[in-house]
Amino acid sequence: MSWQTHEISNQFDELQNYNLYATDAPLREALERADGGWAGDELAAYGATLGAAQTWRWADEANKHKPEFDAFDARGRRIDRVDFHPSWHALMRMHREAGSVSLAFRNPQQRGRWTAWAAHFYMEGQVEAGSMCPLSMTQASIPVLRKEPGLWATYGDKLMSSTYDARDLPIEQKSSIWIGMGMTEKQGGSDVRANTTTATAIGAGGRGGEYLIRGHKWFFSAPMCDAHLVVARTADGGPSCFFVPRWKPDGTKNPVHIQRLKEKVGNRSNSSSEVEFQDAWGILLGEEGRGIPTIIEMATYTRLHCVIGSAAMLRQAAVQAIAYARQRKAFGNVLVRQPLMRGVLADLALESEAATVLAMRLAQAYENGDDPAQRAWKRVMTPAAKFWVCKRAVEVTGEAMEVFGGNGYVDNGPMARLFREAPVNSIWEGSGNVMCLDVMRAIGREPQAAFELLDELQRNAQGDARIAGELQALRDLLATPPDALEGLGRRFAQRLVLAAQATLMRQHAPAFAADAFIATRLDPQWGRVVGAVDTRGIDVDALLQRALPA
Repeated sequence: MSWQTHEISNQFDELQNYNLYATDAPLREALERADGGWAGDELAAYGATLGAAQTWRWADEANKHKPEFDAFDARGRRIDRVDFHPSWHALMRMHREAGSVSLAFRNPQQRGRWTAWAAHFYMEGQVEAGSMCPLSMTQASIPVLRKEPGLWATYGDKLMSSTYDARDLPIEQKSSIWIGMGMTEKQGGSDVRANTTTATAIGAGGRGGEYLIRGHKWFFSAPMCDAHLVVARTADGGPSCFFVPRWKPDGTKNPVHIQRLKEKVGNRSNSSSEVEFQDAWGILLGEEGRGIPTIIEMATYTRLHCVIGSAAMLRQAAVQAIAYARQRKAFGNVLVRQPLMRGVLADLALESEAATVLAMRLAQAYENGDDPAQRAWKRVMTPAAKFWVCKRAVEVTGEAMEVFGGNGYVDNGPMARLFREAPVNSIWEGSGNVMCLDVMRAIGREPQAAFELLDELQRNAQGDARIAGELQALRDLLATPPDALEGLGRRFAQRLVLAAQATLMRQHAPAFAADAFIATRLDPQWGRVVGAVDTRGIDVDALLQRALPA
């Protein structure tokens, strides 16, 4: 007897086999604004590759089959090796060969290079976020290591290489390398000055000198990188920054012993670890006692990566929700025609476009970083954007998951993975409070730069009275005494980012999108519950068509 208890109908898989670049009008427009049209064909081809079913399968497998740690080999020799599923290596190879590590630094005269790089990172982050961690740290290490002529002469070509080399060998034997970071300790967290790890000079020491590192790191990402930038205290007590390779120059393994891999909420494909340094060999970067400014230069770039990575999650959340709602029926109509769902989808589209336009504007500031007018974008807006955009990703991915109902909550699809991934960007490289304090400190050191940033936004707001009102409110807040202003850091950062997004939308987005963003985000009644907006004055169909062409 054949049993047939139900038929499968009104069920739809998550979107695959689509071009992440060709379907993203705000991204393409940002590239053109930055004079990056030369990269358009390459990005279109890469967008098709990233959107293919095979790439999504790799992403799923890399997260399902987590990294495995072996402290010793079969005969008891210490190896501290982390093994990855082949799908992890497939993703890493794809990113490296696409040039995602070095693109922004290849040709300093090439306009649009930072936006082209950001487009790579933004599309990659929509499919699989764990592989973005070593990609981010390696890219961010390039400007730091370029300041060390000896190290750069030895390793620069391997950092800039677009060849993927997964072999666990001394750097000298490899064609390309990955760089990680080791800052965080148990007792300090974001307070790096509380670190206790020590560095003892071998011989004279000093910049470019050899040291032995002793201590621990509570978060060490990613342990299979070929080298890490590590903060440790020298004899005079000052935090310094060191280049610590996985293998020593004599070909023996450096004694950086992995204690365990972290069991994280998300980011499961990537390995994060606790390690112990048992007199590990390292080279001093920069001046002794100046380790925090050295590593913060790297962190400035990785904070930009967090903004772009969270914008990627917002984009993918919106795309998947819209695609699903166009097919799924409930209560006699497809979801996309249901009034409450239209409010949710429109809000997702607005949040995504505003995050994208801000992230790409920040990337331009990094390309033009020597221009004094761009300093405030880098120094003030980067931490503010990291605070706000990363926070929004946590909330919005949860709302997008809800569009799928119970299907969104199961673990064999990308929606649950997006939701699990979202919090890491808000925490990594400085949590929300640290970012807001950084904004306040930057303003305290360079108050004129903050006012120049507000003036620039005013000039680009095209006379919009609502934006002008927000900018004036921000100026009024800056008149608050410093002690009181610090306590308003989250409020200030939120309002600053919303004003910047509103200005950029007014400047670059179609009127129907800019009007909708400004009407919702600058509405005193606007709340953070996605979809709690008045859609009566919003062209929802136009917003959804712009977000994802039907």
